[in-house]
Amino acid sequence: MSALVTAAALDAFYGDFQALFGVDFEVRKGEAVAVIGANGAGKSTLLKSMAGLVRNRPDTIHFVGRAIGDSSAASVVRLGLALVPEGRHLFPSLSVEENLLIGAYGGERTTPWNVEAVYKMFPVLHERRRSAVTVLSGGQQQMVAIGRALMSNPSVLLCDEISLGLAPIVVEHIYRMLPKIRESGTAVVVVEQDVARALRSTDRFYCLQEGRVTLQGRSSQTDNDAIRAAYFGM
Repeated sequence: MSALVTAAALDAFYGDFQALFGVDFEVRKGEAVAVIGANGAGKSTLLKSMAGLVRNRPDTIHFVGRAIGDSSAASVVRLGLALVPEGRHLFPSLSVEENLLIGAYGGERTTPWNVEAVYKMFPVLHERRRSAVTVLSGGQQQMVAIGRALMSNPSVLLCDEISLGLAPIVVEHIYRMLPKIRESGTAVVVVEQDVARALRSTDRFYCLQEGRVTLQGRSSQTDNDAIRAAYFGM
């Protein structure tokens, strides 16, 4: 199956600080890919690079064959990549439904995601649709963030630490929704600190350590010792 998104020899910088070193990465249609690694390994930078939040050379990232390494975040969303950012970054003065509708601006693809589909996946959001997002629990806010990203009808959903700080029962519910998202044809990339959960929930994985890919493979065919060595650089 051909790749939707590819990164080739990707370097990424914050000013003079280099966060990624020659990273090769790809996502294929409808699959789930985990990005694992310790804090500061470069996981979020990889997602931000694909989402247009960290600019790179044009030819280092391609989406369906189109060079997007230096594209803006807005243009990347229009093409079909949507980011669920760490920390959610919702609009605090707006209601649940208003936050969701903002995600639809710029979405030009005719895939299934709309407000009704998001409410079907997360019924509690329908119940709270007129509430300000500031009164929601952390788990409910994360559902809004995921729903907002889906409202652009992405081909690839980039999820950055979607379980961070949430109760285990909420995390379990959110991860149960990932197969439903994939059934719509949307590929999913998850950055996740919980390695076991990440591998259970995905087809393939990449392990980053100090900005470099140290291991990759099928999530179902992992070796704990190899993961430990790649994760910690042992």
